[in-house]
Amino acid sequence: MMEDIKAVALDVDGVLTDSTFIWGNNGEEYKKFSFTDVMGISLASKAGIVFALISGEDNSLVDRFAEKMKIVHVYKGIKDKASALSSFAKKNKLELDQICFMGDDVNDLGALQLAGFSAAPANAHESIKHIVKLVTVKSGGNGAVRELLDLILAKKASGKK
Repeated sequence: MMEDIKAVALDVDGVLTDSTFIWGNNGEEYKKFSFTDVMGISLASKAGIVFALISGEDNSLVDRFAEKMKIVHVYKGIKDKASALSSFAKKNKLELDQICFMGDDVNDLGALQLAGFSAAPANAHESIKHIVKLVTVKSGGNGAVRELLDLILAKKASGKK
């Protein structure tokens, strides 16, 4: 199943970040991303995996991360992540069973149930951990995405032998 994955869609807060945000005195917002995850996305992109970011937040930091990683499929301010995932699949001529979605909380439930493969970081809400196919050892913002991508790439490599 993992060897058939051609695309990975990721929630941002709680998956690519540790769910923490910091407000500065002037209203600016800060989030922490992991270079471990950055390297995982870079390696998987080079291996042909297509990426999407599907965020409930409409935040310029999502755009900045997408630009850094050259992710062109960005969905922000999304309340219905399952519809966004379906749109991503259609735009890329992919079947939903070829897509992995990683989310961490109840607003990700629809997309997690729709995707062919579902994953959550170790610090995901308990209700989510019970319905996904994979819970990573690492937590969101601390290498969970890299852990997932390393597993996908390993399965794809072993399937070619």
